[in-house]
Amino acid sequence: MVASVHNRRAILAALAALRAVPSMAFAKDYIDLDWGDLVPDGQAAVPPFLQGLQHDNSTPSSQQPPSQGVRTDWNGEIVRLPGYIVPIEYSGTGVTAFMLVPFVGACVHVPPPPANQLVFVTTTMPYQTSGLFEAVNVIGMFGTASTSTQLADIAYALSADHIEPF
Repeated sequence: MVASVHNRRAILAALAALRAVPSMAFAKDYIDLDWGDLVPDGQAAVPPFLQGLQHDNSTPSSQQPPSQGVRTDWNGEIVRLPGYIVPIEYSGTGVTAFMLVPFVGACVHVPPPPANQLVFVTTTMPYQTSGLFEAVNVIGMFGTASTSTQLADIAYALSADHIEPF
């Protein structure tokens, strides 16, 4: 009888310890998205006229094509989305707000993709980026949220819980 009480205490202690560890360490608690998932059915993820553009030194924000709607399937869900960082706000040496874009150069050297191909990411813990256009995976709560910056209009938002190099 003493052994079973001891075993129950050990099990309860182990369960309590598991609750203290982030769940992402043990299981995939997010939905993997890619950029094609963000556009309504039948639309290209990257408009054809942007696919072959070369980088230049002009400011392309006025050339952003119109967005043809958004997908609300993942509103309020925890997702993981890969992309490239275009910094918006810094805290110290880390970035706290940035656009996540689907390809290198988007919004800076080539016209931005439609708003439904851009995600405004915020994080409470500044991310130490290695520079403009760093490839990352971002995990956090996702949703539709219309945001305008001087670089582009953005249709989605993601509150980052975790950012890691891609």
